[in-house]
Amino acid sequence: MAVKFQYNKVSMQVLQKELKIRMVALPTLKSKEAYLRITIKKEKYRLDDLKTALDTLRMGIGESEQLFSEFPIPSLTVSSVEYDSDNIAGITIPVLGGIGFSESSPSPVLDPSWLSWGRTTVKKLIRAVSEIDVAENRVDLLEYARKKTTQKVNLYEKVQIPEFAEAVLKIKRYLEDVENLEKAAQKITKAKQMAAAGLS
Repeated sequence: MAVKFQYNKVSMQVLQKELKIRMVALPTLKSKEAYLRITIKKEKYRLDDLKTALDTLRMGIGESEQLFSEFPIPSLTVSSVEYDSDNIAGITIPVLGGIGFSESSPSPVLDPSWLSWGRTTVKKLIRAVSEIDVAENRVDLLEYARKKTTQKVNLYEKVQIPEFAEAVLKIKRYLEDVENLEKAAQKITKAKQMAAAGLS
């Protein structure tokens, strides 16, 4: 959409103000975009590390995985999940806090000997999967913010700044032309008046 303006000083001042706002904001937006790109890379590396850690944990269970078919599910439940938030370049992203578990057992004497290990392992698995979910969410939010910032950088740099600058230049040229025409008209009028005064 082309910039709408009138050929007068007020319109030129408004355009100059808008142009200045964008010129000042552009370096900040570019810095934000670069910072988000770096942060996204770090978050993706962290996500890969979390997935690797989960795979390692699962491999560590090995043959014992068959025991989980006998795991008494009601004996361990997630009672609470706490989230915190982090602020990266003005974007609020989640941070996984503590995960609370409730353990119950109708008869600890009758519990299989591996149940204590099983509960600890399940807690680790839940924590690992939750960390991955939060990390994926963080990457998604940062990617979205980076995309929006890139769009704004492109809008300012490739569209609005050139359009505002061109509009200001057009108004300046127009006002200069009007001023030159007025001066020329005054000279002609003055010359005519002097000529008329010389004749009489």
